[in-house]
Amino acid sequence: MKLRSILQRTAWCALCVVVLDAAGAASAPPRHDLYLAASINSSSRVMGGGSGLTALDGIYFRAAGTSEFRHVGINLPLLITVAVDPRDSQQIYAAGLSGVMRSRDGGQTWRIVTGWAETEPKSLALDPLQPDFVYSGLPDGFVLSRDQGQTWQRAESGLPERGKYTQCLQVDRTTSGRIFIGCESGIYLTEDGAQNWRRVLETTDTVNDIQQSPHDAAHWVAVSQSAGALESRDGGRTWQRLTDVPHEHALYNVAFHATQPSHLAIASWTYGLWVSEDGGRTWVERNAGLPLPHRVWRTAFDPDTGALYAAVFENAIFSSVDLGRNWTKLGMEGSVVRSFVFVPRPR
Repeated sequence: MKLRSILQRTAWCALCVVVLDAAGAASAPPRHDLYLAASINSSSRVMGGGSGLTALDGIYFRAAGTSEFRHVGINLPLLITVAVDPRDSQQIYAAGLSGVMRSRDGGQTWRIVTGWAETEPKSLALDPLQPDFVYSGLPDGFVLSRDQGQTWQRAESGLPERGKYTQCLQVDRTTSGRIFIGCESGIYLTEDGAQNWRRVLETTDTVNDIQQSPHDAAHWVAVSQSAGALESRDGGRTWQRLTDVPHEHALYNVAFHATQPSHLAIASWTYGLWVSEDGGRTWVERNAGLPLPHRVWRTAFDPDTGALYAAVFENAIFSSVDLGRNWTKLGMEGSVVRSFVFVPRPR
């Protein structure tokens, strides 16, 4: 009897630990603010929170733990993406029609920091290990700044004279100065801070997005205009096509789940939203419940809630808590969302 009593108490204590841990996880406060680079027709209205204000183009912001998207600062036409300094959330960089811009007051006012020869940047990133270093891909190459955007230099040694239109870039989160760019002629890699580039994958058209797994630094996935989805398991040195993903038409971007290594998503104008639940080995479409036509311009996973987002072209952002099996309209009616940028709040 005594032994049975001890075992019962032990089992109850174990159950209490599980329940307390689960409750603690469920009640953990959201830690990421969300920035959108978006355009909205002037006749549309911002939905999140029902503000009813006429929308503008540029940056939309949703604070962690809230549901309302609000426009920040001035109208920024054809904004592609933003990058926030991890040391100071008031310092924001943006890639837009006029060049790379910088704000030091949280996006209220802006200054163009690139010159007349560096307009219409297609991509932008900070080096996570050296945030003073800012990188930008251009229609005709690549530029970098080592001083928070004060000065800029071309960095194109090893890139082709033709075919260096740079649609996307991604910095290796584990190695400073290790950068991948997606061009119209393939994927290029530098391991010395853009002093020298080499092509690691050849394509005949544009690579639209490159992402690194948050779980395995050696795992990378890229999507392209007509070469399909491509995967590397050796740190981006070699690439193979994911044969389960359709490839005749453009794929726009790829997203990794922040806490579930097996979950990935890909957005496409023609194919809509595709997901994998086994780390990228097999893929299925998850468009039921999204408006027709299934023109998913961008997708993302919320790092706090795990929700999957689908930005449907000139329609709205939709959210799914079951990996695309069911969808709920989240807001931003009439929008074209060009990027989701989740920024961790200081602990």
